[in-house]
Amino acid sequence: MAAEGGGKEMNEIKTQFTTREGVYKLLTHSEYSRPNRVPFNSQGSNPVKVSFVNVNDQSGNGDRICFNVGRELYFYIYKGVRKAADLSKPIDKRIYKGTQPTCHDFNPITATAESVSLLVGFSAGQVQLIDPIKKETSKLFNEERLIDKSRVTCVRWVPGSESLFLVAHSSGSMYLYNVENTCGTTAPHYQLLKQGENYAVHTCKSKSARNPLLRWTVGEGALNEFAFSPDGKFLACASQDGFLRVFGFDAAELHGTMKSYFGGLLCVCWSPDGRYIVAGGEDDLVTVWSFSDCKVIARGHGHKSWVSVVAFDHCTTSVEDGDPPAEFSGSDEEFHEQIHFGAGRERANSAHSRLSKRNSTDSRPVSVTYRFGSVGQDTQLCLWDLTEDILFPHLPLSRTRTHTNVMSATSPPATGQTTTATTTATTTTTTTTTVSATNPVSATNPSGTNGKDNASNSSSSGNPANSLPSTLPRSNSLPHSSNPTGGSTPDSQTGSNTSTTATATTTTTTTTTTKGNSIIDSAFIATGVSKFATLSLHDSRKERHEKDHKRNHSMGHISSKSSDKLNQLSSTRTAKAEAAKTLGTTMCPRMEDLPLLEPLVCKKIAHERLTVLIFLEDCLVTACQEGFVCTWARPGKGGLLSSQNNAANSPSGTVV
Repeated sequence: MAAEGGGKEMNEIKTQFTTREGVYKLLTHSEYSRPNRVPFNSQGSNPVKVSFVNVNDQSGNGDRICFNVGRELYFYIYKGVRKAADLSKPIDKRIYKGTQPTCHDFNPITATAESVSLLVGFSAGQVQLIDPIKKETSKLFNEERLIDKSRVTCVRWVPGSESLFLVAHSSGSMYLYNVENTCGTTAPHYQLLKQGENYAVHTCKSKSARNPLLRWTVGEGALNEFAFSPDGKFLACASQDGFLRVFGFDAAELHGTMKSYFGGLLCVCWSPDGRYIVAGGEDDLVTVWSFSDCKVIARGHGHKSWVSVVAFDHCTTSVEDGDPPAEFSGSDEEFHEQIHFGAGRERANSAHSRLSKRNSTDSRPVSVTYRFGSVGQDTQLCLWDLTEDILFPHLPLSRTRTHTNVMSATSPPATGQTTTATTTATTTTTTTTTVSATNPVSATNPSGTNGKDNASNSSSSGNPANSLPSTLPRSNSLPHSSNPTGGSTPDSQTGSNTSTTATATTTTTTTTTTKGNSIIDSAFIATGVSKFATLSLHDSRKERHEKDHKRNHSMGHISSKSSDKLNQLSSTRTAKAEAAKTLGTTMCPRMEDLPLLEPLVCKKIAHERLTVLIFLEDCLVTACQEGFVCTWARPGKGGLLSSQNNAANSPSGTVV
């Protein structure tokens, strides 16, 4: 097993990692790949993708797995953490000539032990419907490539439908198909149905029913991925032009948009309750977007290259009492000003009315934790926690909330060496204390976790756990500057020369948040607090300088430095100007205007770029471009073969 820390192990592949739930362990016997286990030469091939379906058979072994490697497509019984994988007996194996499978999706509604419906998209634009159990190829769509000649980037069954499916192409178009209809022998003729900002929906003009039923044209460039909301009513699209667009699917109406920090968006996913969307892409960031408020609420930085997959962990995500989130605590008039769309207003108002019934001085706040993960081309897996401190920045919490905050938000110095940030925070509590803490920042934490990881997760990595107050929440990135128990402020970061001096003065009073504050003031306060709490924005100045240099070439902070660069890059001036228009707006806030999440876990787990992350009930599944599909047992679920019974009874966090 690879150790959890140490400079020499920076490039070692990790086989386990620790979170607050316990230890996740790689099950080497549950690795799925090509039957010969030979690493696939991935140069020039399409990403390895994985699809799961449960066929509900009586044996309890109902999970089936499908994955593509190069020109090959495999279909196995998936035994997960229960038994070792038997690669010698794939249920179905197909090798394609002249084209490669790029993506696939099972229909969970029609799946039985005798038959499953599997859609497979291809690099030349075709879509095949196959049944890998019966081994019958039933239909081929866009066979003559009359509908679209470009690569299929994403294919999904429409939720709740046995016959409708949606296909996205690198041309930027999406097509709605019905498995019962033919595609015709001539190119389809279209009639405009609905048009909006940077999108259009056309119907297919035909005397008889034929595919496609609809054509969506979304944004500019490739449409890299789309995802249906859990209720199937909304569709989130991640495009190469850097925009996330969320549509009402049936009405084909645009609900909201978000712009990446720079570059294209490559992946998108919904929270299990449909209230938040996370997107990742070429800016190396994960971005959290609120569905009801139609705005970015946080970004996460941990990857060193493009983020290829984001996914929520429905098993670790918890919402206490099922209360809907409300991201503003104030008067109804102020709350309405934040909502821009009808559907969002209805949902948010009901949330606000329920939350407002709570006593503002209640010692137990709404407890919400969303866990999501991401994998990238840097071969790293990151896990993130999104907690109520980020989701409800204006709600009074049991832990002391800062109301006034003076933050020095100056630009990094030219030398890029050492900086001191001084923060004065006045907080509201029932005691009088003065705390002054100065922490030199540790530069010995190459494993990707910071000091807060080591304490809150009780992990045994190389860093000593700072004496954290027990009232700190479980997330790594929370906008709290107060430190009521007098513990030292956790600000351990990798390779940083920054030192922070914080002075928190608390006074005896019983007042709560003043509702008369304007939205702008409240946003400024919350921003300042989150900056101080995460300390992520006071990164190593040298790293920040290098990031500025890289990002200014793409879009970057539109400052005097980047303006010079934009003038130099005359060939792409138009694109840069468009990007500059969105930076600093609610569609694409500046980095300093948002909480910056830090990963709970950030581990190198493969030699090749990662292309799959799927959370299952007792494990999580990753896959890399070499064609290896890996299973990571959740804490207490790591029993294989003879250890199976013991594992079932193990408490969470125990390694079996």
